[in-house]
Amino acid sequence: MNEMNLADLRRDYIKDGLLESDVDTNPFIQFAKWFEQASKSGIVEPNAMSHATVAPDGQPSIRIVLLKGVDERGFVFYTNYESRKGKDMDLNPKSALLFFWGELERQVRIEGTVEKVDAEISKAYFDSRPEGSRVGAWSSDQSEVVPSRDFLEARFEQNLAKFAGKQIPMPHYWGGYRLVPHTFEFWQGRGSRMHDRIRFRLVDGAWVTDRLSP
Repeated sequence: MNEMNLADLRRDYIKDGLLESDVDTNPFIQFAKWFEQASKSGIVEPNAMSHATVAPDGQPSIRIVLLKGVDERGFVFYTNYESRKGKDMDLNPKSALLFFWGELERQVRIEGTVEKVDAEISKAYFDSRPEGSRVGAWSSDQSEVVPSRDFLEARFEQNLAKFAGKQIPMPHYWGGYRLVPHTFEFWQGRGSRMHDRIRFRLVDGAWVTDRLSP
């Protein structure tokens, strides 16, 4: 593969700025404000977020997951508990999220610790999912090696037949996590790479705000 010349791939960010006076004192309210604006801007899946975990050997891992709930307790998403990220979080609950809304020239970074949500909450969400997604949860040993695509599709069809006309139960290895934040960073692109970065840190139960150099 020839080396790709990426040096000239650049754009200047000119859409908006972010001053301390613009930011709510509560980072959850500020997030809700930006999320609403992202939702109304036409961004596809504004709830898509990068989720980072760390394995026992120190190797970080990152993937896209979908935010399915947020309140002042934290950010909720669902997955297979036996997946790579599930195993990472079982051993190291420290985790991070990143929302990037390029059309608005914004990103939000969130750091904290994860905890499993109550089984009743997970079940309520699982039961609300489309049938195919519920069958898929039974058909995939997430992150495990499989012999082929045909193997996966055959397993899905077997489970589709197995649960036909029945209530599909939630697998015991599937459910929700809540990331409980201790740090937020709201990033707004600015011209000449002089970006705005406003950070919130939880200190003795109260949110403290800082401006970071770009």
